Amino acid sequence: MDLGKVFAALADDSRRRVVAELAADPGDGERACGSFELPVKKATRTHHFRVLREAGLIVQRDHGNGSAVSLCRRDIERHLPGLLALLTGELESGGGPRRRDGVR
Repeated sequence: MDLGKVFAALADDSRRRVVAELAADPGDGERACGSFELPVKKATRTHHFRVLREAGLIVQRDHGNGSAVSLCRRDIERHLPGLLALLTGELESGGGPRRRDGVR
């Protein structure tokens, strides 16, 4: 896991929110890419998921006309212990990443 790529990926509010929402699921379920409320166009959404994949934070699986993502929890916890707890804490406290429209 490249620390620079991870931090660059998480520097963006939308990407940080995706990781935090995935981390908040204790069952590590897979989520459809379209289920995340990202106030961006489809091309930008695709870019965000690519950055997260390349940073080693998520795995993406394409199916039919959609795709789904899951968190690489074990790798993240092994290389960056405590990071996911920080992200979920930020999300749960309401102090988490803001969407572009100002909503937390």
